[in-house]
Amino acid sequence: MKYFDAHCHIQLSEYDEDRFQVLKRMQDVDVGGLVVGVDFKSSENAVELVRTYGATDSNIQMYAAVGLHPNDTDEPYNAERFEELARQPEVVAIGECGLDYYRTDVSAHPDAKTLQKDIFEQQIELAVKYDKPLMVHSRPSKGSQDAYSDTLDMIRSKKREYGDWLKGDMHFFVGGVDEARQFVELDFTMSYTAVITFSTDYDEVIQYVPITNLLSETDSPYVAPAPNRGKRNEPTAVRNVAQRIAEIRREDPEEVRKALLGNSARLFKFPL
Repeated sequence: MKYFDAHCHIQLSEYDEDRFQVLKRMQDVDVGGLVVGVDFKSSENAVELVRTYGATDSNIQMYAAVGLHPNDTDEPYNAERFEELARQPEVVAIGECGLDYYRTDVSAHPDAKTLQKDIFEQQIELAVKYDKPLMVHSRPSKGSQDAYSDTLDMIRSKKREYGDWLKGDMHFFVGGVDEARQFVELDFTMSYTAVITFSTDYDEVIQYVPITNLLSETDSPYVAPAPNRGKRNEPTAVRNVAQRIAEIRREDPEEVRKALLGNSARLFKFPL
């Protein structure tokens, strides 16, 4: 494995017609991946996909993350069912979970933020119990950093209780330097998608964050890189992300590739 896609959803229906071919393309270019759930069913499917393909083909290193996305909180959080999934050997992370205020209509649902925080807290507890990192989806409301502020408050509080047992990644990070600094202080990583191939909005933060706190991801099937923008994305595009991170940081691409892969292996505890 040369690259690791720290966040993809290849268990979703967008890949039903050609999932095996997508996996073959990953194998051909030495890309591994973390298959991430957003609700119970997609989490269950992520585990099954990894169990089926990751176990039968050692050339595709794949792992699963299980959790309830903050915008899927209409689904009750069933702690017992998620705990059963968390115990599976294919699972190396809990999430995606967190706080999403961008798509939260507080006027229509005044208790939405409280509900998101409660479910996020339960998933933090699950992650600590099984010594697995969090895969955090937090998205602030427009023109604000509110979701990051609340996420930081929750993680700091739990860090005081659990210390190094609590760790994780800020998936699809869109915060500024100040937010990045605070997550680095908590020893969290930040992952970037192929949005950086067609936007310079995140260059300053990518230059600021220590290389040890960066991961590369695709969020497939979303956010295809510049050459394929608007089309379905695939984990193989993580190579574009790694290359672009190296360009932004003005560092050797091979050294950046190795660092990003090593950071994922360290966080998710898989062998290289």
